[in-house]
Amino acid sequence: MKNPCNKERKRGDPYEVWATPDRSWRWEVLKKWQADDNKPYARWFCDVYSPIMPGGEMGDVYVKDIQEYAEKIA
Repeated sequence: MKNPCNKERKRGDPYEVWATPDRSWRWEVLKKWQADDNKPYARWFCDVYSPIMPGGEMGDVYVKDIQEYAEKIA
């Protein structure tokens, strides 16, 4: 299966945006490392905004951790 989100995007132009219900945490997905997000250790390269880092911080995040606490908003 081909990965349509394999090319890294720049900050502000994400493939998807996920956020917690209170919108205090937001993940902007800049790259997906694999086509199947249901794999046990699937990960995304994200720009993460939180109360701790309001300016954002980029890094890899496990998909299951995002999906457990957030919902897709864009």
